[in-house]
Amino acid sequence: MLPFFVYGTLRPGEVNHDLFLRGRTRTERPARMPGLTLYDGPGYPYAMEETGEDHGGGGSVTGELVTARPESYAELLRLLDELEEYSPGDPANLYERVERAATLDDGTAVRAWVYVAAPAVAAGLRARGRLIVDGDWLARRLPPSA
Repeated sequence: MLPFFVYGTLRPGEVNHDLFLRGRTRTERPARMPGLTLYDGPGYPYAMEETGEDHGGGGSVTGELVTARPESYAELLRLLDELEEYSPGDPANLYERVERAATLDDGTAVRAWVYVAAPAVAAGLRARGRLIVDGDWLARRLPPSA
């Protein structure tokens, strides 16, 4: 039962957090996931596997590491797969669910599920999308500090 790394609309304060996570999680901790880049999508972000083409490498995405309550795990996995329109092996997927290492604030590495852009979506975003350079989808909406 891997935890989930969430970086967009499932983060605390965002629209899907209460709809999908409230009451189903045991812990939610700030984390980063190295080796990914982040692109702005139509109202939600896409994390993508980093390539040599992505701003020199060394990127990471900011989010939360969400640990489900054991009794809610199967339901939460099903709900998140539905939300992300992910079906194992389906070439029409917008996202793929993959296992990667997330890093907690204290430096601890934890294996987690993360939904990343499917290859065709990733190629389109690299060609025409808007990179979120700092890897934090929430910060892009905050007003600049004076």
